[in-house]
Amino acid sequence: MPKTIASLVLCCMLSCTSLFAQSADERKIAGLMETLRKELLAPDKATLESLAADDLTYGHSSGLIEDKAAFVNDLLTGKTLLTSVTFSDQTIKIVGNSAIVRHRLVGEANHDNVVTKLDIIVLIIWQKQKGDWKILARQAAKIPVAVK
Repeated sequence: MPKTIASLVLCCMLSCTSLFAQSADERKIAGLMETLRKELLAPDKATLESLAADDLTYGHSSGLIEDKAAFVNDLLTGKTLLTSVTFSDQTIKIVGNSAIVRHRLVGEANHDNVVTKLDIIVLIIWQKQKGDWKILARQAAKIPVAVK
């Protein structure tokens, strides 16, 4: 029993240490990623526009590439309606005024009345512009069958 308690305490300490080891920018990006996830489900024009850089290039796993206007419009018009979205295995690396985020996105979308299950990997590049973090680029890719 004492070994079990000691193991639990050690696990909790390691978890807390990794949380506190995040830099302020990493914590900010993590919060913005959660904002983005929520926006994919319930889009708001002002919030989407504030997240995206004017020069956004937003790549889908289908190969479709959108600019900022198309990214915002697609979500607002309901052309693509995400009904569930979770991010997992997320990593954040700050490099100068950029942040590199990778994660796995699992969810469900309704695109032109066709329901599709999503299980993709995503790379998002955030750039600090005038003190604010903006999504500069996003690229999604299908997960190779051998990796699943």
